[in-house]
Amino acid sequence: MKHLKVADLMTDEVVSVAPGTAFKDVAKLLAQYDISGVPVLDDEDRVVGVVSLTDLLAHTLPGHHSSEQGITAAGPPTAGDLMSVPAVTVHAEETVADAARLMTRRSIERLPVVDVEDRLVGIVTRRDLLRMFLRPDSEIRRRVTGEVLTEVLGVPAGDIDVHVVDGIVTLDGQVERRSQLPALLSLVGRLDGVVAVASRVTARTDDTATHADHTRHAMPW
Repeated sequence: MKHLKVADLMTDEVVSVAPGTAFKDVAKLLAQYDISGVPVLDDEDRVVGVVSLTDLLAHTLPGHHSSEQGITAAGPPTAGDLMSVPAVTVHAEETVADAARLMTRRSIERLPVVDVEDRLVGIVTRRDLLRMFLRPDSEIRRRVTGEVLTEVLGVPAGDIDVHVVDGIVTLDGQVERRSQLPALLSLVGRLDGVVAVASRVTARTDDTATHADHTRHAMPW
């Protein structure tokens, strides 16, 4: 089964800064491009951190001591002083679903995309990921019927009716074995564009109890 990759949705023209970029210059870039953060790159284009709007605003909050992180004898703060580390990144070949879970888990809006050597190759945002859920219902139904039911599970055509409305997949019918049911729900739910799965599929035979008994008797005691 094919899953949409981060590389399919990412933007390859990325606004980035060096660790020595001044605070004001970072702020200007965020305003100019209307973005919420920029990756900070070293001399080999590796992502060493991320400066977000939140990082900049934290620097300006009342009670922030300039003697600690602000203007010092060495000059005004730079991206290297303000950036969040380590940077949260995603590889281009990872799935869009994995990127979405990472964004949700870390509560971030943008993910720098890196190659196998951790060099920056793009950026992916929550807005980009929303495109995954704009797939036509007809395409989702075709993938459920052709890829999941026929190719993976070997369910004969016509045994299960598949209906898709606004990304919600409804399944109705029968499979041969009960052990196929968890795989069916998991595979359909992981398809790109699927919002939810409602299943009324039953099994003709219950092979789960037989499998459990066989495993129990096969165990050495």
